[in-house]
Amino acid sequence: MATLCKPAVSVPEHVITMEQTLDLARSVHADHPELPLALRLIQNTGVEKRHLLRPIEETLRHPGFEERNAFYEAEAKARVPAVIRQALADAELHASDVDVIIFVSCTGFMMPSLTAWLINSMDFRTDVRQVPIAQLGCAAGGAAINRAHDFCTAYPEANALIVACEFCSLCYQPTDVSVGNLLSNGLFGDGLAAAVVRGRGGLGVVLERNGAYLVPHTEDWIAYDVRDTGFHFKLDKRVPGTMEPLAPALKELAGPHGWDVTALDFYIIHAGGPRILDDLSMFLGVDPEAFRFSRATLTEYGNIASAVVLDALRRMFEEGGTPDTARGILAGFGPGITAEMTLGRWSIPDGKIPPSHGLQPQAQYGF
Repeated sequence: MATLCKPAVSVPEHVITMEQTLDLARSVHADHPELPLALRLIQNTGVEKRHLLRPIEETLRHPGFEERNAFYEAEAKARVPAVIRQALADAELHASDVDVIIFVSCTGFMMPSLTAWLINSMDFRTDVRQVPIAQLGCAAGGAAINRAHDFCTAYPEANALIVACEFCSLCYQPTDVSVGNLLSNGLFGDGLAAAVVRGRGGLGVVLERNGAYLVPHTEDWIAYDVRDTGFHFKLDKRVPGTMEPLAPALKELAGPHGWDVTALDFYIIHAGGPRILDDLSMFLGVDPEAFRFSRATLTEYGNIASAVVLDALRRMFEEGGTPDTARGILAGFGPGITAEMTLGRWSIPDGKIPPSHGLQPQAQYGF
């Protein structure tokens, strides 16, 4: 069965703290009639710091969508190969062993996808399948795991590479003063991640069942307005309440598999914000401590979109994993409102020692 191996994660070198974010909001939007509300919402995120591609002075400037997208492409090419190399090393594979590359990103656009450049620039075979996913937003991390699982189920000897590249700071819109946009300015961070799903062997989470669920008639709750200035993020105030309809979807995935989703050993959940995790804990009847890996990602990196699930999983690996055969769920949530969910079991092959530590995410180009 397919095994999701240890993810590699990298964050850029520039850091902005919660206090700096609040001070900037006060100075840039001093006359905003709903500034107190926006400040309170930002404070409630619990995001202590985030990492940015560029210093905050440059991030706040908008040189135009064309220049921003060119920067996205250049930075993706500069930073993605390092996380791929680390993920392949953690999975004990080479680039030539990969049969499909699933690339997820919602913060820039390239055609052909970055996957074509990767195949030409690294040692991937020219017959590697390419699966770029752009429009699932934060849910794409979970979707990438599910599509890798599907591929390795269809081709049991195959290996899949997942890559998430999210430069959320390139979507900053200085003239967009909606409360939802102001909140996003204090919530999202930049980050990259990669992970291998091995068709055979490997230490990690053996993927057993996956599924998806879309909350009806919520497609405009999380969205982009695409304008001359680029991507304008739209966030409806009803989004935090979506865990009430999504919690049953998690239960319905686990039930036919013979698992009780309220009594699993680990939970790797997309941390869109603290309310998401608090509500899911309540509706599932799960101890809030079960979401500690997701909370740590949110606190230290902010919402890094599709990379959140992979970073939370990395944290579980670096804590030493869980007991052999421990059962868990991975879930990403995003536009739609969409949930992409996976059930898996921790597996330690004979002779393998689970990692209790490892390379820390580097705030630079490589590891």
